[in-house]
Amino acid sequence: MTSLQLNKRSGFAPDLRPGIQPDIRIAFILSPDFTLLPFAGFIEAVRHAADERDRSRQVYCHWSCLSADLEPVRSSCGIEVLPWKTFDDPANYDYVVVVGGLLSSFSRHSPEVFTYLRSAAAKGVPLVGLCTGSFVLAEAGQLDGVRCAVHVDHVADFTDRYPHTLPLPNAIYTFDQDRITCPGGTAAIDVAVEILSQRCGVSRGTKGLSAMVVDQHRKAHHAGRMSFQELEHCGDWRVEQAVLLMRQTLSEPISIDQIARKLSISRRQLNRVFKAKSGKSPQELWRDMRLEHARWRLINTSKNVTQIAHECGFSDCAHFARWFKRKHDCGPTAFRAERQSAA
Repeated sequence: MTSLQLNKRSGFAPDLRPGIQPDIRIAFILSPDFTLLPFAGFIEAVRHAADERDRSRQVYCHWSCLSADLEPVRSSCGIEVLPWKTFDDPANYDYVVVVGGLLSSFSRHSPEVFTYLRSAAAKGVPLVGLCTGSFVLAEAGQLDGVRCAVHVDHVADFTDRYPHTLPLPNAIYTFDQDRITCPGGTAAIDVAVEILSQRCGVSRGTKGLSAMVVDQHRKAHHAGRMSFQELEHCGDWRVEQAVLLMRQTLSEPISIDQIARKLSISRRQLNRVFKAKSGKSPQELWRDMRLEHARWRLINTSKNVTQIAHECGFSDCAHFARWFKRKHDCGPTAFRAERQSAA
């Protein structure tokens, strides 16, 4: 079956410009019950970068959707996508992008997917995992010893399955050893823009942001969503406002009593609603919040431990180190050295 016949089967024929070599060629592999948002965000950024104005031709960027059998792939929301081509030589592409899906459907991956990813890696083709695409790359043995961005909700499961990987639960995305990962959602747009900017130039790489009404391109060092942020939408205004105040005053010497007064409630009331919503006292959660931010800074910045301690609201370095060791079983300096050595 020819490439044109395959495209006719899928109901789509790319509008190509003859005689122009693209700056980048991308292959997409969709997981069973794949998440639509990261796939749409990534491919939309590529589409806008591929042509002038909004003509959507594959001029400066080429892309294809591959599979083992050309059967429709169902997304987690029920929308189906027809692949364009069966797996061909991965050397035809500059990147192979795996769009992850529901982990409950992970066992439905075709064995050919993992074989294709190993073949692509052997030929030096960078691999990209969007959403739980990191699980697919790890299952193919392509993330051992690699720092990878994993959604905070999936970190425990990911670590249990793939103990030789280095998951970063608060990273927007990571680039490490020709492996690129992101936790999904709108972070896929940031990954696409970063890749496009490197291969096609910044002006073309960021071209789609205004069209998609995206304010700015987030870099990899941008702190991702952290676990405590779920409380900002927990349904109790007192907890929501308190957590927001904690975030806004992260490095300031503000007390729980002051936060309670700002909300016009007693400290006892604040303790009660926090226990009900999080199982922790406000003091415990705020300390965990500051330690979580500190952990992220130790991994993603070159600031010294004293700077990080002050930026995260600890009165002195010793106080910070003591609490950090209680939570992570080692001090901040040893933690950073261990991560750098592992990477």
